[in-house]
Amino acid sequence: MEIAQFLEDLPRGDLWVFGYGSLMWSPGFRCAEKQTALVRGYHRALCILSSRYRGTPEKPGLVMGLCSGGSCWGIAFRVPASRVRRVVTLLWKREMLNKVYKPTLIPVTVAPGRRIRALAFVADTAHKQFVKELDLHGRAQLVAQGIGQRGRCVDYIRNTLEHMLTLGVNDPHLARILDLAIGLSPGSKSP
Repeated sequence: MEIAQFLEDLPRGDLWVFGYGSLMWSPGFRCAEKQTALVRGYHRALCILSSRYRGTPEKPGLVMGLCSGGSCWGIAFRVPASRVRRVVTLLWKREMLNKVYKPTLIPVTVAPGRRIRALAFVADTAHKQFVKELDLHGRAQLVAQGIGQRGRCVDYIRNTLEHMLTLGVNDPHLARILDLAIGLSPGSKSP
């Protein structure tokens, strides 16, 4: 989908954006409101090869994607109607360069009993950058080697875990990948 078509299809008014990875701690836009948010029917997965922001084509890193099944805690940001076009354009440039995500409006709970629809970047499981099968050690190796325009992949994972903890969410699997990656990359330091 192209941005013009996406903008045309968007409901008018404010737009909520769901962050589950770096958007939680580095959204890159101003919002009118932000809320802890829960999505059911999708889960956070370390499943997208990064050859730009957290890696290079020669040494890709590994970043988050939102995948079908389970649930996911994150942050929902409310963008006022007057800024929607600008924010979607910024997000499109950031998230859609390789079209590894499918921009999707998904149901999100932001407070007990308050459900909204929010823009989320869902992993395209048919894309060549989507990692289907890879064991814990293989994922840790990609995280350890990944350094790109936005920095080290280990820092991306660490920041994501730290922000998940502020939401009261613990992810032992992701924490194990980070620990293994730190052990594999001498330039990384434990906090």
